[in-house]
Amino acid sequence: MSTFRSLLKVLKGFGRAGKIINEFRPDVVIGTGGYVCGPVVMQAALKGIPTIIHEQNAFPGVTNKILSHFVDKIAITFRESEKYFPKNKVVYTGNPIRKQILTANKEQAILSMGLEKNKPIVLVVGGSRGAKNINNAVIGIIDELYRNEIQLIFITGESNFAEVMDEIKAKYKVNNMKGIKILPYVYNMHDALAASDLIISRAGATIISEITALGKPSILIPSPYVANNHQEYNARALEEKGACIVIKESELKNDILKEQVLNIVKNKDILKNMSTASKRLGKLDAADKIVGIIDDIKVMLQVLSCNKFIRIQGMVLWRKN
Repeated sequence: MSTFRSLLKVLKGFGRAGKIINEFRPDVVIGTGGYVCGPVVMQAALKGIPTIIHEQNAFPGVTNKILSHFVDKIAITFRESEKYFPKNKVVYTGNPIRKQILTANKEQAILSMGLEKNKPIVLVVGGSRGAKNINNAVIGIIDELYRNEIQLIFITGESNFAEVMDEIKAKYKVNNMKGIKILPYVYNMHDALAASDLIISRAGATIISEITALGKPSILIPSPYVANNHQEYNARALEEKGACIVIKESELKNDILKEQVLNIVKNKDILKNMSTASKRLGKLDAADKIVGIIDDIKVMLQVLSCNKFIRIQGMVLWRKN
């Protein structure tokens, strides 16, 4: 019964997508995967409207694998995903990143974060909502970082902040450690990234694109709760090039995080080599390359002249005047 209901929802969504396409009459449709964008991109392709998909991860999702046989072009973030698609359609673009990421000044960023520029800085970010298991692991090494004069920007996620602070106060019996910044959320993430010497993070496509654009060494802890385990594929793609160390979440219960942080931060050669490898993987012109794809399918002039567009989860539809 659940399969039948799912099929009905797909058919209903496909019909509604066709209605949107007919009413809006887009000149080009760009999708980034996921069940929401699938029917819209498919309808556009079947109606002869130029279509592009952008695969952000090293291991593609089912939707993009299916759509790849119908769309005109496929933009990819990781070269590792190319083998899953029709080769003649693939363009290696990288993942678009915010301009603030590239223009942030490290010394100014360190000052804005209230830290010292002559001591190493580790940034920990588990996503906008935080990651409890990463938070717990970091709580366990704060004293080690402090003793080794390693500064910390620890972004807990708003829903986890109070619990993290309670645990830290109970564990260390102090209200403040100099150089240890514990924050629920950071709006100026470009400063936090620019200030850091090592980043501990999940392995989503966006944060990886930002890390590599800046040439930052990283310890990536892939989320085990995502579709197709795609974050581990993302992380391993960096690890194979020497740009990061991958630690699985199940390994966080031992001392591996502490050992890896100290090994990287205390060894200038390792830090430099990882930074160089990370920088090599960075793509600074991804947005321009995606616009270039639009040009390649002969709609660039129409897109440049458009002044109206509609956003639907996971895709953008443009229409000219």
